[in-house]
Amino acid sequence: MKRVSFAEFGGPDVLRLEDAEEPHAGPGQIRIAVRAAGVNPVDWRIREGQFQKVRPIELPAGVGQDAAGVVDEVGAGVDGVEAGDRVFGRGSNAYAEFAVLSAWARMPESLTFEEAAGYPSVVETALRIIGQVGVRSGQTLLVSGASGGVGSAVLQIARARGITVIGTAGAANQDYLRSLGALATTYREGWVERVREFGPVDAALDLAGSGVVRELVGLTGDTQKVISIADLGAPELGVRYSGVTGNVPQALAEAVGLISRGQLHIPVEKSYTLAEAAAAHVDSQAGHTRGRRVIVV
Repeated sequence: MKRVSFAEFGGPDVLRLEDAEEPHAGPGQIRIAVRAAGVNPVDWRIREGQFQKVRPIELPAGVGQDAAGVVDEVGAGVDGVEAGDRVFGRGSNAYAEFAVLSAWARMPESLTFEEAAGYPSVVETALRIIGQVGVRSGQTLLVSGASGGVGSAVLQIARARGITVIGTAGAANQDYLRSLGALATTYREGWVERVREFGPVDAALDLAGSGVVRELVGLTGDTQKVISIADLGAPELGVRYSGVTGNVPQALAEAVGLISRGQLHIPVEKSYTLAEAAAAHVDSQAGHTRGRRVIVV
């Protein structure tokens, strides 16, 4: 089979499309014929070696953790799924023709494989950090870097829970944020004052890692009411960095419910082939994403 891998840490140019042995489902796992894989910032952060001190990996290594496809192998102890089922979920080495998933759910009928591949990690992350920051119905949540996959999910999930959301993004994505029910502003000079004009902020999330943690603490007045998923230096300012995965099966189940009720939709901004994985990483690192980027197999 074909898969994308890297044999050294570095920039997008270290990615290679290679022939590899097919993986097989172990106990509690399934294997899918991948139709699409999600492109997440964690993919290129791992490729750069950013997590080697806390979550070391051996090289060469595959890339990607989110995928959607058709089940073709079921591991021991797995019930409720069989060959031919359309599923989406999280596993390892997802930029490939076949991948093993450790958490999955049946795809909602309304989704294409490309759309479904964009949901697993972003919905799990969105649900996790909304819970960790402790924002409740009737309160206001500020989301910095709100137009990407996680931001799109956060805005919609928060709105469904009765939370007012303020989102910052580039000028081109202002209407997109408003379409998701957010009060929107750009992150250009004066953004803090523009946010204050919307009213008090009860909690804030840093999704872009653009060096705004100190300002977010100033807006909320409490380091415990700010969480970052992108700034590894946030703990130096007393702010929690959330990088440990929560309950993925539960998140997938909740995602299915939200999608089925029409409360969650994350658009696919751009699709790539396996051979274009490096370009996908370049674009992901550049930011300014509206929704999701996926690799079609």
